[in-house]
Amino acid sequence: MIILTGASASGKTETALGLARKYGLVKAITTTTREIRINETNGVDYFFVTPSEFEKMIREDKFVEYTLFNGNLYGSTKDQIANNKCVVIDPAGLRSYVGLKDSSIVTFYLEADEETRRARMVSRGDELEKIESRIKHDREAFKKENIVKVDYIIKNSSDDVLEDVCDQIYKIYHSIDK
Repeated sequence: MIILTGASASGKTETALGLARKYGLVKAITTTTREIRINETNGVDYFFVTPSEFEKMIREDKFVEYTLFNGNLYGSTKDQIANNKCVVIDPAGLRSYVGLKDSSIVTFYLEADEETRRARMVSRGDELEKIESRIKHDREAFKKENIVKVDYIIKNSSDDVLEDVCDQIYKIYHSIDK
């Protein structure tokens, strides 16, 4: 399984979708309580649930990991873990997956500077107040000491082509004996 982590708008979701389009990898669909954005589809981009539905799933022990991020709950359900799948998570989620000690899990940190990430959030229509809040939050959340066991760091700046990022990740993933 490919784990993608990185700050807001570092390209995690687009990379996961690109890996699916080009290589047939399946994006593990995470569950969230945040509002659906324009052009997102329930069951494709995320499983969008109410906070009470999410809390019920916690009580039923359905998650590998879950976290509160920017006022919304996000979680990876156990039924989404598999080889040739890709999941997008935060540093806390990364710790949970690393804790599984599963050699088939390969972790990638997508690195993009704040200027690039801010521009991406603006272009996708995020509110300016939320953008600044996410940038501020990510400065703390994604400090190097908060990131455990990243196997590979992939630069994903504004000049990088998504297809090249996907090719690089896929090549690394398939070169590893799982």
